[in-house]
Amino acid sequence: MDFSSFVTSLATSFVIFIVLMLVFTWLSRKPGNEVIYYPNRIVRGLDPVEGRRKTRNPFTWIKEAAGASEADVVAAAGVDTAVYLLFLSSVLAILVLSGLILLPVLLPLAGTDHGLLQAVKNADTSGNFTRIDKLAMGNIQKLSGIWRIISLVSHILVFFLFSYACGLVVTFTVLWRAYKHASDLRATAKTVSDVKAEDFTVLVRDIPSPPKGESRKEQVDSYFRALHPDTFYKSMVITNMKEADKIWEEVEGYKKKLARAEVVFAESKTASKPEGTRPTNRTGFLGLIGEKVDTINYCNEKIDELILKLETEQKKTLREKQQNAALIFFSKREAAVSAAQTLHSQLVDTWVVTEAPEPRQVLWANLSKKFYERQIRQFLVYGIVFLTVVFYMIPIAFISAITTLDNLRKAAPFLKVIVDRPAIKAILQAYLPQLALILFLALLPKFLMMLSKAEGLPSESQVQRAASGKYFYFIIFNVFLGVTITGTLFTSLKSIIKHPKGIVDMLAKGLPINATFFLTYVALKFFVGYGLELSRLVPLIIFHIKKKYLCKTEAEVKEAWAPGDLGFATRVPNDMLIVTIVLCYSVIAPLIIPFGAIYFGLGWLIARNQALKVYVPSYESYGRMWPHMHARIMVALIIYQITMFGYIGLKEFYYASLILPLIAMSFVFAYICKKRFYRAFAYTSLEVVSRGNKEVHSLESVYTSYIPDSLRTQKPEDLESFEDAQSQASKSTTF
Repeated sequence: MDFSSFVTSLATSFVIFIVLMLVFTWLSRKPGNEVIYYPNRIVRGLDPVEGRRKTRNPFTWIKEAAGASEADVVAAAGVDTAVYLLFLSSVLAILVLSGLILLPVLLPLAGTDHGLLQAVKNADTSGNFTRIDKLAMGNIQKLSGIWRIISLVSHILVFFLFSYACGLVVTFTVLWRAYKHASDLRATAKTVSDVKAEDFTVLVRDIPSPPKGESRKEQVDSYFRALHPDTFYKSMVITNMKEADKIWEEVEGYKKKLARAEVVFAESKTASKPEGTRPTNRTGFLGLIGEKVDTINYCNEKIDELILKLETEQKKTLREKQQNAALIFFSKREAAVSAAQTLHSQLVDTWVVTEAPEPRQVLWANLSKKFYERQIRQFLVYGIVFLTVVFYMIPIAFISAITTLDNLRKAAPFLKVIVDRPAIKAILQAYLPQLALILFLALLPKFLMMLSKAEGLPSESQVQRAASGKYFYFIIFNVFLGVTITGTLFTSLKSIIKHPKGIVDMLAKGLPINATFFLTYVALKFFVGYGLELSRLVPLIIFHIKKKYLCKTEAEVKEAWAPGDLGFATRVPNDMLIVTIVLCYSVIAPLIIPFGAIYFGLGWLIARNQALKVYVPSYESYGRMWPHMHARIMVALIIYQITMFGYIGLKEFYYASLILPLIAMSFVFAYICKKRFYRAFAYTSLEVVSRGNKEVHSLESVYTSYIPDSLRTQKPEDLESFEDAQSQASKSTTF
């Protein structure tokens, strides 16, 4: 990419962001759009525009977002979101401090390399050097002379200054303080007076077969009553409710259809036709074939029929489909926390007790999976992920190789007329590879979520963390390494075949050249990506289309504007990719540091706005994502150090081995952080649960909060029938 294309891409991205921000300011004030721009406040029962100044200033949202306290963020979006914002601010602090050290030294050095200046004068029209490239470390030519030595040694010295002074003092200090702050956030949230059902509950899996003549529930009750005689309250045996779920979903579907039909019928009543027109539908495939019936009557009949069927299936499920897992309820929080951290059995694969997930995020189908089945599933899933990473490298490398104008002209000659126009050419050179990469990666997250669920994890938050880890390592290998290394190899394939020994020089030259690609990639992500997130144009358009043509009931309208959560499974890995890119290219091409700082600064601001006004959390894990964020920041830092070790070695600087102690120190720091802080995230400490008054007046409400929707009785006054049905289960030696 030449200098003009880079400037064009940057200017275009900035203009797009300004336009999207102005669109956001205009649309967010229009009546009827509150559900798109303030759904979080609406869900919490607040006035969407309460406290807002009546001004047309397009920057008012910045003051509102930046001025909110951390307590406001926790109240609106939970501890998980507050911890995510802590991650963004920590990386921002590292990059800003790093830039203050690096940029004043490295940019002048790179720009005044005498070897480079001579090369620029002699450069051919193909343009091996550009104004951007000369601000990179790759411009230190393999030429003899004092300038080459001074420039190279200066880069190395600055690298060591950055790595030891900034890395050891700044990075480690920021991360240590952030880890402690995240731990304090978790502890504070755990000590608030609000009672959470999971505070009094543990999950037990891998229950052995019950003794002859004893039911599963009797076995569980007697086991825990004997071990916790003073604090055991009751148990809920997990059941195979697949059939009950299927029937319940049918009932809910007919209820929605009935509500819609009643609204349509009411709207059909006019002054000239007060009796209205009753809606009808066909009973066959998609309502297109089959007998034509009255929709309201048909839905009522089906609901009554299915409810009777559901009640029968509920009794059968509770009595005959009990499985080898259960939820155990205690009368005190301290007892539940102690039980979750106590070894209950000598055998690793029986009576495995852990903290219970929130009721809203339990994955019921996974709870009954046995210990060794979970281990095997985990190995298989990671094997599939490994193969996916390896085989995705091929199309990623292919995309990085062909998404250039020259290759596009060769592959599709008929496009020459279009792509050769100056304006279109500049835009395509700026955006084509980045857009191709972003669109290609959009296909992956759902696949990784499916794989993570297949591991047998018990909760949605654990699945999100597992998918986040898989996605992070995927994009590191396939985006960072794929574009950086394989892009260079594909471009120079013929030269490598003719001169195999030249691959070392090619990589040494190619690493800084690819920094231009990543500069544009980062700019595209923070200007266009954050602009689209702030403006919410896509959700707005989809909502108004659905509301106008598809929605009839209030429930359908609410479902159309429901914003969802922040989506940590994809958001965090994408941010980690930017961390890795910026760190790895910080010395090779220091111009990338301001871009990284803008990315995380703007990301922090917009994420706060969206957390306070838009996104509604689907679960709360009290910051359990932080240890994973911290570990992957350390991975990015170590990748950076290894990259510099290899790159400096390619430059034939024989003291590159001095970097090795730094890599070792990074591993030691990560190990110390894990030993000091991690257990407080993996478990809840007794010190925390003993603070404040957390006693619950009605343990029955804790128990009933875990009853799945498909097993709840249609009569609220008969909730105790759930436990009675479990207690009357058939007594057998196998289930």
